[in-house]
Amino acid sequence: MLKIAQTNEFEDLSSRGFTYEKGGESISGFVVHQYGQYFAYVNQCPHTGAPLDWVEHQFLDSDKEYIQCAVHDARFVIDSGECVLGPCSGQSLKQLPIVEKDGDLLLEEI
Repeated sequence: MLKIAQTNEFEDLSSRGFTYEKGGESISGFVVHQYGQYFAYVNQCPHTGAPLDWVEHQFLDSDKEYIQCAVHDARFVIDSGECVLGPCSGQSLKQLPIVEKDGDLLLEEI
């Protein structure tokens, strides 16, 4: 397992980006903390393949209700990654398996 963040880096309804290596390739991901739970996704919009953030660690809309794509304003449900608004409606972000252990967030082997 790979440590990607510490839980004390998050306030409720906040997000944070990270990168990891897989097969010699650097992959961008992010974690969202919502009501005591953590959700991780690949930082890639299913519509265009573009990164979701323009500002580092900023993946949520202004109301902090949805993950938001900065390119075309698509909105994704935080706990499922499902697109509910925008050109990718019905598609989903690729979820990454993580576990919380002793204050660390760990990415499981994928």
